[in-house]
Amino acid sequence: MAVTAEQHAAAQRTVSGLCSALERVIKGRSDTIRLVVAALVADGHVLLEDYPGSGKTTLSKTLGRLIAEDAPGSSRYPSSASDPILSFRRIQFTPDMLPGDVLGVNIFDPKSGQFHFMHGPVFAHIVLADEINRTGPKVQAAFLECMAEKQVTMDNVTRPLDQLFFVLGTQNPLDIAGTYPLPQVQLDRFLFKVPMGYVDAATESAILGGHAEIRHGSVAIDPVCSRSDILDARIACEAVHIQPSLREAIVGVVQATRNNPMIQFGASTRAALMLQSAVRAWAVVNGRDYATEDDLAYIAPFVLLHRLRFHAGAGDAKKALQALMAPVMEQLVRAA
Repeated sequence: MAVTAEQHAAAQRTVSGLCSALERVIKGRSDTIRLVVAALVADGHVLLEDYPGSGKTTLSKTLGRLIAEDAPGSSRYPSSASDPILSFRRIQFTPDMLPGDVLGVNIFDPKSGQFHFMHGPVFAHIVLADEINRTGPKVQAAFLECMAEKQVTMDNVTRPLDQLFFVLGTQNPLDIAGTYPLPQVQLDRFLFKVPMGYVDAATESAILGGHAEIRHGSVAIDPVCSRSDILDARIACEAVHIQPSLREAIVGVVQATRNNPMIQFGASTRAALMLQSAVRAWAVVNGRDYATEDDLAYIAPFVLLHRLRFHAGAGDAKKALQALMAPVMEQLVRAA
């Protein structure tokens, strides 16, 4: 699909508006914010990881409030969902949850003698899956179909979710009591896994001094774009130009993960497709309609590290991946 310069510019305005609005509420997290917005326009999902109290939930809830529902009759993208879709829902995962608490359940109405489907919180545009690794494998698996196919199947009835459907998952590090490791197939559904480190002293002091204002701003913040604006941005993202040498480098990086003695098993073809989408989205976030080698070098660890299983002797996984990528990136620079 051909995309005009005006459509690319509109997508960049949408992305810039979201980033700027989030940065007014979430202090000291510019890189994380840009990655979350990149995943949104790449039609992927994000897994944020850090200890409780690092701002993961506030970021997610604020993003949900920044995207307005399309006005009735004005949407350029009619919803394929036959069921009611809300703009934002939060799921607080706990060890005693059941799949029906996430997807919904069929409830028998004795008056009518029929079953009625009670919609679960996944029927929303933006879904915050808070502390997803505090619940058991059965509930984690209930998310697989939602994230991969944008649909929910209950009692042999399939119900579509909205095109915008975006999951922002948060998890606590696995060394905290009461956590369940996400299976590899679940991790593979997330475009990015983003660690959120501690903020510096100056930022923390600013947060303490302006906490009341920040808290009010996260609740009272006005939308900066609509559902259709996000879907337009996704179309523009898919049209970002990737030169053949950069595409070959993406393939080269993925191939290199499959025959390296440090890696137990490498990245899949789906990982290559997601890496290409992420490179395009990162170009849009940086105000360009073409991707560069710098986009690939920066974004690859967030796409690949949670998909690779390194052997114990590999050391730091990020450094090992960078070493693996180095020959491919050098060849790409020489070809430029």
